[in-house]
Amino acid sequence: MSARLTAWVHGQVQGVGFRWWTYSQAKELGLAGSATNLADGRVCVVAEGPQQACEELLERLSAQDPTRPGHVDSVIERWSEPKGVRGFSTQ
Repeated sequence: MSARLTAWVHGQVQGVGFRWWTYSQAKELGLAGSATNLADGRVCVVAEGPQQACEELLERLSAQDPTRPGHVDSVIERWSEPKGVRGFSTQ
């Protein structure tokens, strides 16, 4: 089953390579979507694809991983129906 995950990532996640890391994780999992810097310092991640792959990305975004760029304080998630996004972009 396909799903759409929107995740707002709070913490030190801008200017540290976090969006590029997210891009590589999403591509590895076969997901489409985007990672976008927001004016308030958060990164908004949108991912579409198999539900299990979206759940794995959410787990990776939330985990305290010393190899991931930056520092994540919290992740707010929202699930919805996929919109047919293709590719993965960073903005």
